[in-house]
Amino acid sequence: MNAVASGSELDWVLVVAPFRKDADYIAAFLREQAIEVRTGRPADDLNEHLALSPGIIVVSHEALNADVVARIAEHLATQPDWSEVPIFVLLERAAPISRIRSHLAGCWTGSRLLFHTRPIAPLELVNGIQSNLLVRLRQRQVRDSIERERELRLELNHRVKNILASVTSIFQMTRRGAATVEDLAHDFTGRLQALSNVHTAVFEAGGEEVLLCSVVELTVSPYYSDGVRRIHVAGPDVTVNRQGGTTIALCLHELITNAIKYGALSHADGQVDILWDVSDGDDPALSLTWIERGGPAVREPTRQGYGTRYVRSALAGLFGKSPEIVFAPSGFRCSASGPLSRLAPSSHEA
Repeated sequence: MNAVASGSELDWVLVVAPFRKDADYIAAFLREQAIEVRTGRPADDLNEHLALSPGIIVVSHEALNADVVARIAEHLATQPDWSEVPIFVLLERAAPISRIRSHLAGCWTGSRLLFHTRPIAPLELVNGIQSNLLVRLRQRQVRDSIERERELRLELNHRVKNILASVTSIFQMTRRGAATVEDLAHDFTGRLQALSNVHTAVFEAGGEEVLLCSVVELTVSPYYSDGVRRIHVAGPDVTVNRQGGTTIALCLHELITNAIKYGALSHADGQVDILWDVSDGDDPALSLTWIERGGPAVREPTRQGYGTRYVRSALAGLFGKSPEIVFAPSGFRCSASGPLSRLAPSSHEA
């Protein structure tokens, strides 16, 4: 009984019984079982009570006039598809039950009609109402499940569109920078893998946020060889949103690719440091730094390649200002910083 009361706390019983003190009598023994009850007078406040959406309606034989039947029918017509309101009809023993049943079934579509003849034992009525409170609870659970499934479908559709848009953008940018079909296939595959790694990290985190260290590790780990780490990462635990994690992963992938082709990772002794930190204060800032060392002497190129252009544009959009890119002779460096709030997880991701 307690389970019913707590599980269906939004449901209550409306009693429409105008004869003598029938309504008060029924309400009294329902309240003894912790069932919320309201009584309605057909001539006065019935519409007001129906507007509050009772979970169950109890109607006595004396209340079954044309006006009451019509008002309840209007109420049932406004119910959502998931709702099938249980209505207990208390009839006199000598009443033409079949005729009344047929008439009400035609008028009160969208209801769950239950007929009882009087006198009815209080325990029988209470048990019937408690059972139907459970039915109402199940109906609400089905409603919630359907609504959640709908939300998940909409969310999935939104995410798929975003992913396809990202893939299309990556392909177009890769195509513009590719000299051969082989280059296109190789670079496009690598960028898709970087994108996949971030989505994996977000999924494993169980939400719309991910630890920056997870993003970095997933991005650089494919480049560890035989247990040798030539890419060193260090920084505090920082949580970023999905968009921030994706952008950083793709930028790191571009920097790694460039380091393998031309920079520190093209030499056996070359090393890369990926460092990040968060400043103190009311508006903390996140700084992210890429440092190459031990590679060939660096000279600033006469023309920026796709990777550099992408990193500069993507980090500027993410942090709110352009990164500092330095082609120092001792090694290429890239530093970006900006308010952590720009990358912070929010309650809703667009």
